[in-house]
Amino acid sequence: MAASILIADDDAVARRLVENMVQKCGYETIVVDSGDAAIAALMAPDAPAIDGVILDLVMPGLDGMGVLAKIREAGLSIPVIVQTAHGGIDNVISAMRAGAADFVVKPVGLERLQVSLRNALNSSALKGELQRIRHSREGRLTFSDIITRAEAMAAVMRAAQKATNSSIPVLIEGESGVGKEMFARAIHGSGERKAKPFVAVNCGAIPDNLVESILFGHEKGAFTGATERHTGKFVEAHGGTLFLDEVSELPLTAQVKLLRALQEGAVEAVGGRKPVKVDVRIISATNRRLLERVKQGHFREDLFYRLHVLPLTIPSLRARREDIPHLLRHFLARFAAEENRPITGISGEAVAHLAQLDWPGNIRQLENAVYRAVVMSDGDQLGLDDFPLIASQQHPGTDIPTAPLMLEPIAVPSVVSGNEIPIAPLPLAGALSMLTATGDVRPLEDIENEIIRFAISHYRGQMSEVARRLKIGRSTLYRKLDEAGVPGHGGKSGEETH
Repeated sequence: MAASILIADDDAVARRLVENMVQKCGYETIVVDSGDAAIAALMAPDAPAIDGVILDLVMPGLDGMGVLAKIREAGLSIPVIVQTAHGGIDNVISAMRAGAADFVVKPVGLERLQVSLRNALNSSALKGELQRIRHSREGRLTFSDIITRAEAMAAVMRAAQKATNSSIPVLIEGESGVGKEMFARAIHGSGERKAKPFVAVNCGAIPDNLVESILFGHEKGAFTGATERHTGKFVEAHGGTLFLDEVSELPLTAQVKLLRALQEGAVEAVGGRKPVKVDVRIISATNRRLLERVKQGHFREDLFYRLHVLPLTIPSLRARREDIPHLLRHFLARFAAEENRPITGISGEAVAHLAQLDWPGNIRQLENAVYRAVVMSDGDQLGLDDFPLIASQQHPGTDIPTAPLMLEPIAVPSVVSGNEIPIAPLPLAGALSMLTATGDVRPLEDIENEIIRFAISHYRGQMSEVARRLKIGRSTLYRKLDEAGVPGHGGKSGEETH
């Protein structure tokens, strides 16, 4: 999914011209004709996410300066580019003081608008990354700090948000690298316990003979090497949240004592004489199916039901490919700043290829790939050659064909920053594979699915246009997407993305 830009202008001609230019730059557009409509689009609880605003200063009713004031009052962190036919220095100063990220004079040219949008979005991404890091360190991370636009994440986010002001135990499952700890921190940072400690424990990294001591504490002299008293993680987290990462790796002996602590709300230190009452909210996480561990006899069933009160399963990155361009932009902004590198974007070809990969290491692998590319790159823009460890990987179903059928190539916009690829697009050079790697003809269903995904990418997720160009009904298109298991486009939830 491409970045979404809100355009507010009362002049219909100017509005349409700017809309066309923004779309040529590779972004989605939302168009309104007044300042009041712009505020409504930004404030509506069910409104689509908006990454930036192009705002006309002179409008009847609520003008551009009024919109900027309301954005500031609402505490919205969104870059605004103001435009007006009057380019006086007073207007520029007033708009910038009111919070505008940039200022353009009508009629703005494509190149000027392109650079302005790219810089504004990159600056916003960097600001968001710095805020995310600061919130994480201060224990104030919230769900607004989680980068996602994917429909596959919507249900998980809603369920997690409902749990914030409760002490209900939460079990977060998902593959390694999907962001389980970030979810746990967001639940803590959005609830009533946010002012209290968030204590994280990696259960898989603790030696078996030290698990009880680290979790519940020990008295001085309780065992060889216990030269001083240790309170334990439960006591450290009193009043706040204890995050048990990789909880499935706890040895059975520690599971018994953990169950008792959860049942009684008290812990007894190793060598201690009496239990200590604790008020702790438990969030646990595992990259394994905990129920399978129970069936295998590696995890206690009674403890499982204590932890498995509100289960959340975070989808893998390959199930939410539309998030990849946004993640790329944020990671690039952060690492370019950290490494003091003047890198302004990622080529459309590179983003398209990265969005097609399966990323078995999920977000962590993507983050590290961008980090390496930023450090090793020689240019001011990352290209496919800057990702040598993954450049040779191919998306399933895109084998190099013996006899390719050529399609019209995808037009990749010149603007980069990961904003121009709305959905995981298919063959970059327009080649449709007819044969599998073993030389057999591919099933017709696979080829049809690939053509549909190509069309969705080519027409930037505009499902009505996709159906019209493929000469099929929209209901047929959605049915085929459901059958193919394409994430985020099944049924009515897959309506137009803008």
